[in-house]
Amino acid sequence: MIIQKSFETREVGSIYVVPTPIGNLEDITYRALSILKSVSVIAAEDTRNTIKLLNHFEISTPLISYHEHNKIGREDQLLEKLANGESIALVSDAGMPAISDPGYEIVKAATEKEFPVVVLPGANAALCALVGSGLPNEEFLFYGFLPRKQKDKEAELERLGRLQATLLFYESPYRIKDTLKTIQKQLGNRNIAIARELTKRFEEYVRGTVDELVEWSKENEPKGEFCIVVEGRSETLEIETASWWEELELADHVEHYVQDGLSSKDAIKQVAKDRDLPKREVYQAYHIE
Repeated sequence: MIIQKSFETREVGSIYVVPTPIGNLEDITYRALSILKSVSVIAAEDTRNTIKLLNHFEISTPLISYHEHNKIGREDQLLEKLANGESIALVSDAGMPAISDPGYEIVKAATEKEFPVVVLPGANAALCALVGSGLPNEEFLFYGFLPRKQKDKEAELERLGRLQATLLFYESPYRIKDTLKTIQKQLGNRNIAIARELTKRFEEYVRGTVDELVEWSKENEPKGEFCIVVEGRSETLEIETASWWEELELADHVEHYVQDGLSSKDAIKQVAKDRDLPKREVYQAYHIE
């Protein structure tokens, strides 16, 4: 067991996890600026990006890169600085480090060596989107970016779709349309909100049902980074999900998925899964028709 008293005087340095603005520079806190000025070095996801922030606030603290591709090699170097009494600020390009950004590994290594880790509050896109969505926020699950491969994305959404918690995702403008269609397929027509360009000039929320947002995405060219907020599973949703196909014959059920773009093989597989039937039985019903 390790007990940390964050503001005790000690001979070793501390790691300060410092959130940075996700768009609007005025969102940085006085405390964050004070820490960035006082530490020995700032470990940044992209020094080229962070230097712009430092220049804006006239901060001259040295920078060192700490990103996805060098984080393991940097670990010993940063831990040595802590052991020598030097404090470090950890920042990502925007928002809270370690949340869909580098940071977890060095925080874990520091805590294992009993170096203090002090986390500052600050900007976070997912929480902004959740609060602004109008969807329930008593219980929520932050997932981050869904898998890129369609099969993996569908499997994750099927798993998450059983939860009653509101679901939070990040998505790029290049995949938002496909992801909305996959949510429609796997989760049904739930309430949903998407938020883009949070805190920036073109901040926008789109709220409605999944079906409505799929149509919106067809008519608009999404730009910017997106947060997706999806209603959790409810008793009403369970009833709707369980009953939408009950009036369909097996062949019509398969044809529904074929019209949605699935191959007949994948459509048969999905119908078998929906109805908990052997694939052979569905295959025979479809091809006899």
